[in-house]
Amino acid sequence: MLRTLLFCLLGLIFSDQAELEAGDWKVGMARVDITPTKKIWLGGYASRKKPAEGTTHPLWAKTLVFEDQQGNRAAIVTTDLIGLTRELSDAVGKRVAQKTGITREQILLNCSHTHSSPVVRGCAALAYDLSLAHQKDVDEYAKQLEDNLVKVIVQASQTLSEASLSYGEERATFAINRRGRINPDGPVDHTVPVLRINDAAGNMRAVLFGYACHNTTIALFEYCGDYAGFAQVALEKKYPGTMALFMLGCGGDANPEPRGTLALAEQHGNSLAKAVERAVEQPLEPIQGPLTVKMKRTDLPFVDPPSKTELIKQQGKGDVYSQRLTKYLLNQLEQQGAIASSYPFSVQVIEFGDDLTLIGLGGETVIDYSIRLHEELSDRRIWVAGYCNEVFAYVPSERVLKEGGYEGGGAMKYFGFHGPFKPGMEDRIIQLVHSLVTP
Repeated sequence: MLRTLLFCLLGLIFSDQAELEAGDWKVGMARVDITPTKKIWLGGYASRKKPAEGTTHPLWAKTLVFEDQQGNRAAIVTTDLIGLTRELSDAVGKRVAQKTGITREQILLNCSHTHSSPVVRGCAALAYDLSLAHQKDVDEYAKQLEDNLVKVIVQASQTLSEASLSYGEERATFAINRRGRINPDGPVDHTVPVLRINDAAGNMRAVLFGYACHNTTIALFEYCGDYAGFAQVALEKKYPGTMALFMLGCGGDANPEPRGTLALAEQHGNSLAKAVERAVEQPLEPIQGPLTVKMKRTDLPFVDPPSKTELIKQQGKGDVYSQRLTKYLLNQLEQQGAIASSYPFSVQVIEFGDDLTLIGLGGETVIDYSIRLHEELSDRRIWVAGYCNEVFAYVPSERVLKEGGYEGGGAMKYFGFHGPFKPGMEDRIIQLVHSLVTP
């Protein structure tokens, strides 16, 4: 609350300056409808046994391309998807670099993790029992998705025009820690970070906002952006001509509360939209350059894998997902000669001068990372996003790893890893972030 009040006061001081400095930035924007043309399998809930049956509202990929006065560029892509894989994100980056010169490291792709979006090939692949026909639909969609993501970034890069940026924060309160199903005493972050993009005339053209909460209000058999989708719809209705983009925070261990109906998803979306409205309708803090983008990976080791003998003994044991994992690991041993011993975790940092540092973490990151980074980087304004560039597994903190459970390692079987991670992973990630942030 104190931090939000400070931003308001600073905004009052510098609001006139923001209008005068539209030339500090050029921003391009574009969107593309990524709703499947076919009714294919929905991602997120392994219990689903049939494809989508309809569409509540379209699913979108939306892009902002930023360019500072020195010509440095960065692209932020938000998607109404369950997740992306490293292979898909890197393929998009390679093609975009060839077409625009924007490198892979300069592109941040975030997924809202709505559980009412299509299965993305390779993302939690062991969670679904797809027929050959359904797998073919998923494969075809993956090709279309790659093309659409390349398209939306290229289009945004071709629409650069003078703009000004400003930042503020508000609150929404429907997220609750879900460790142990519902944990009202568990850590949660109700902050709603908001980046406003104005054109040279001072009119709002886009608003990028975030929240740290799973998009799991509903489990319908329809394509839908869940609460994040409804929030974007509400904001674009409220502000005609403005593109609203949602970026998921470190919501790996948070759920909407209450949940279970489409009406509740719309209620939470409207609540989040109102928070964004409150932010953009007050004076905000100007964001200036220069723009700096860095991206790097660090290996997160798994515990020692089972031997081939142990895997053979495990065949046919446990639930269907454990059985799939056993079969998958045996095939990995046969084809590659070894089981993966670690995963290359990605951290991406986009610095808007000294005014805002956006930290993008891969995987289903729990809230402890955002809390710790805000404490350790308290001398700067930061925005921490999870679900960036790939959703490869849950990323537990040391606390959650020690406690175990679903986010602590139990869910790794759906992603094809024997897991859990070894202790020490939190420090490795935090240290990598510190190494990428400008001193």
